[in-house]
Amino acid sequence: MSDVLNRLAELLEQRKTASPDSSYVAKLYAKGTDSILKKVGEESAELIIAGKGGDQQEIIYETADLWFHSLVLLAHAGLNPQQVLDELARREGLSGLEEKAQRKG
Repeated sequence: MSDVLNRLAELLEQRKTASPDSSYVAKLYAKGTDSILKKVGEESAELIIAGKGGDQQEIIYETADLWFHSLVLLAHAGLNPQQVLDELARREGLSGLEEKAQRKG
């Protein structure tokens, strides 16, 4: 599973130096953080709507869009998917309540 994320992360890094005229991602990077965040928000809303509708294929499609734009945000911030996977691994075996309490402390 992480091979796909790694390949995508590499591509997103490459797009940082691409012309905004040649790449959707390069255009997002050029527009800056607020534009990227707006896309993450839009995709989140679309996933919520898909989830309410219950169509499994639509949920998958919209989840892919949200994950993609989240990866763009990570790359823009100088982060990578492995850091998120490491955080998920850290939380593995913790109850959600326990993990949330640790963040507040």
